Amino acid sequence: MQKSLITVCASAIVAGLTAFGVVKACVPGEHAGTANVVSDGSAFRTVNLSQTEYPDFTFAAESAVDAVVYVKVTIRQQQSYNADPFFRFFFGDQAAPQSREQQGSGSGVIIRSDGYIVTNNHVVEGATKVEVTLNNNKTYPATVIGTDPATDVAIIKIDAQGLPVVPFGDSDELRLGQWVIAIGSPYDLRSTITAGIVSAKGRQMPHYQGEFKIESFIQTDAAVNPGNSGGALVNQKGELVGVNTAIISQTGSYTGYSFAIPSNIVKKIADDLIDFGSVKRALLGVTMTQIDDKKAKELKLFSPNGVYIEEVLKGGAADKAGIRHGDVIVSVDSTAITTPSSLQEKVSSYNPGDKALITVIRDGDKKKFEVTFQGTATETGTVDIDGSVAFYGARLKEASKETLAALNLKAGVEIVSVGAGKVQEAGAKEGFIILYVNDQPVSKPEDVINIVKKAKRAVYVEGVTSYGKAAYFAFGKE
Repeated sequence: MQKSLITVCASAIVAGLTAFGVVKACVPGEHAGTANVVSDGSAFRTVNLSQTEYPDFTFAAESAVDAVVYVKVTIRQQQSYNADPFFRFFFGDQAAPQSREQQGSGSGVIIRSDGYIVTNNHVVEGATKVEVTLNNNKTYPATVIGTDPATDVAIIKIDAQGLPVVPFGDSDELRLGQWVIAIGSPYDLRSTITAGIVSAKGRQMPHYQGEFKIESFIQTDAAVNPGNSGGALVNQKGELVGVNTAIISQTGSYTGYSFAIPSNIVKKIADDLIDFGSVKRALLGVTMTQIDDKKAKELKLFSPNGVYIEEVLKGGAADKAGIRHGDVIVSVDSTAITTPSSLQEKVSSYNPGDKALITVIRDGDKKKFEVTFQGTATETGTVDIDGSVAFYGARLKEASKETLAALNLKAGVEIVSVGAGKVQEAGAKEGFIILYVNDQPVSKPEDVINIVKKAKRAVYVEGVTSYGKAAYFAFGKE
């Protein structure tokens, strides 16, 4: 009897566990996926996501929102107005100038804890006064450190320390369909957060003024409106992957398309403007067009990828390397080139003097050419009225003839001021004359900047103090 009772109990327990397992298997739980079956029994791709893998922007939003600021600008415009009848009676029908202030606003992203903020050039262009309001409602006057109209990037700075920042992410790693959020102040609605996906990469937009632009925009469907310009495009990790800059709209408001400057472009421009006060552009020296099916068949290409070289600038980087008209560029170093904008974006990541291995298709064969990029004749960015240029918190200027004669020197670059930055941290003082950088002689600030940009890790500076004593200082680039 007792043995039979034990058997019955054991059977009941086994039956209960089996039933629980069946129910558990049939009812999707917190981490279960769903099985998709079609009526004809054909198979198709399914997705099995845990609850933590579904889109959730709380971490990204809460960690990035404090580092996105509201930027208010004042622009003074000169207008003309018709004078009163008495003025016209005595002096004729002429106009007198009148100054008028106009207010504008945008957004910005804190990228360094000591007050450096990235925004759009079109937000601060022509501004006579710039104010920044943080997410905690504290307001600071801001100084425009440098601008780069070609990429629509600008750097401004406020006098503050210990600020929250948004770390840079790698925009090259973005994938189509990936979730992103836009943070900014559209229509003065501070700290507005919207979400969308990466709709396309490498977008370009038409310009009717004919100005030079470097464009390889990230297109998203995150809602962006006037006032979002200069704000952050952030991935789910809370990293800055773009700076929102434009929309395409017939109404002036968001209609489903917004565009952001990739963070890899922004970071290079920002570093140049902060550390050197200007941006020197690497140039390949070609004009190009997109490959289409017709062109691909004509050139006997396997696919319509790459860019067709229409013209090669004589004496330019491409010309000197051996690239010629009719070549199809398919890669630069390890990066595949599929469109003109992708080539433009890749070249913009280099500095003048950098080398790259460019692969082209010529007459059906692949050929590789080592190219040394050239620089532009002029540089963009801000330079002080005295002609000095920024250099890691200091300002440099070509040493005067009088200074050189007093120190019995032939050439050199003078440190005319030292502010917060790597030069100050290395112990350099005002009046120091730079003679060599990484064992290379220098005579102009541009020489110093070009050498430092090419340096991989450390910067070693030799020279003399204002008293003529030999000295040196060094610092790391990172």
